[in-house]
Amino acid sequence: MTADLQDALAILGRGTAEIIKEEELRERLRQGRPLRIKAGFDPTAPDLHLGHTVLLNKMRQFQDLGHRVIFLIGDFTGMIGDPTGKNVTRKPLSREDVLANAETYAAQVYKVLDRERTEVRFNSEWFDKMSAADMIRLAAQHTVARMLERDDFARRYAAHQPIAIHEFLYPLVQGYDSVALQADVELGGTDQKFNLLMGRTLQEHFGQPPQIVLTLPLLEGLDGVHKMSKSLGNYIGIDEPAIDIVTKTMRIDDDLMWRWFELLSFEVSLDELARLRHDVENGVLNPRDVKLRLARELAARFQGAAAAEQAVAAWKAVVSGQGDASLLPLTELPVPADGLRLPALLTAAGLTASNSEAMRKLKERAVRIDGGVVEDPHRVFKPGFTGVLQVGKRHFVRVHLVQAT
Repeated sequence: MTADLQDALAILGRGTAEIIKEEELRERLRQGRPLRIKAGFDPTAPDLHLGHTVLLNKMRQFQDLGHRVIFLIGDFTGMIGDPTGKNVTRKPLSREDVLANAETYAAQVYKVLDRERTEVRFNSEWFDKMSAADMIRLAAQHTVARMLERDDFARRYAAHQPIAIHEFLYPLVQGYDSVALQADVELGGTDQKFNLLMGRTLQEHFGQPPQIVLTLPLLEGLDGVHKMSKSLGNYIGIDEPAIDIVTKTMRIDDDLMWRWFELLSFEVSLDELARLRHDVENGVLNPRDVKLRLARELAARFQGAAAAEQAVAAWKAVVSGQGDASLLPLTELPVPADGLRLPALLTAAGLTASNSEAMRKLKERAVRIDGGVVEDPHRVFKPGFTGVLQVGKRHFVRVHLVQAT
């Protein structure tokens, strides 16, 4: 195997959960032609977050190696509703919803992807032309027993929960997308493995070489437990201001930092990452400084280098108590005319989950206002107050109190 091929496989293997089949990928790369790399996105939510970029990053790596990626917007499949991981039938979107969400994708994805090497396609291109008879013939390619091998379907069937017939169509429709696009490779999350393999099956049926499947892990969100999700509130959106990207990244646990580096960073190689981890574990480097490097890279990628540097400076100003904290964005917070006591204010600002937690933080001397430690739970803050509220080292917000209407 040549050094170039070895290097390519090392790049593509970084952060990948599974390659099916790796020897087939090696053979396609040896052909020396641009491969067609497919990844599907159902436009159920218009805003992308860092979890989505795990897939986009791998697409960009293929582009940098000379291949062409297909950003497939599932406007047809979005009207079915992906049942993956669901315990109940997912409500399909209307065509209007799907198209409205799809329009927001392009401006976001080109923050990662190379526009010149990207095809944006909609699977309604071929499915709108299919007749009912065509769809029945497609459905004949798989059995109910095989569909019930999927974990989510199996659980619902065992629990006597309803499974709608149209949900069985989803994997078939996603698989047929690979036939229509003649995909060499399809990327997807580990929870999509069943659907991705369906593409291989259908391509063989239609006389095409089966696509290689690359599954990628689901990125844990800010809580370090659940996958990043807007519904769970543990996400960083790629359109968020640089200061929010920096401050949220700096809140993640040190252990999670290494996984984020592996899956999200373009600037730090795996060899360098291993050295950084070794130095942190041996006390040579402060994990905060390493994490700040990741925060700066992510903010610069999505909001530009200048905004990233300003955000880092603002973060340092709050943490150190020195510098210009006015660089932080100002959040207006409505309060009653007679004001709020400090515990209630911390909770209203989202820095504590409850007033009782705020009381504990005050007793621990973990609360600061404009850099100074405060302990008095009876202190009242009225409309007109502006300042930086901080709980611990990682959680802070600059607020301006206005009278609630």
